[in-house]
Amino acid sequence: MARLQGALDRITRVRGVRGAMLVGGDDGLVIAESLMAGVRGNAVAALSASLVKKLRRAAVAAGAGLPKFLHLQGERGTLLAVPAPHGIVVVVIADADVNVGLARLEMMRAAENLI
Repeated sequence: MARLQGALDRITRVRGVRGAMLVGGDDGLVIAESLMAGVRGNAVAALSASLVKKLRRAAVAAGAGLPKFLHLQGERGTLLAVPAPHGIVVVVIADADVNVGLARLEMMRAAENLI
């Protein structure tokens, strides 16, 4: 568990990241989290798992293969998700001006560490 927490801590060091979580892709339950106060982790986890599942089905049906990165940008923030091995999803909640490339890099590293 310390290894998982370390991966989340590296993600949350990226400027603009408000929180990071490992989420069960099938059930949307939080496995591990590192969130700032005020972030509704359970709601974000459920939303993220649902979005990744639906995007996966749509991408496969369209012949695009499995998605590797999800970026949802709203008026007040950004949601990022990376499907990882073992049905886990790495999720980041961030400000709209977050460095998406750097956050994505740390998320991919975290996903690789789950192998």
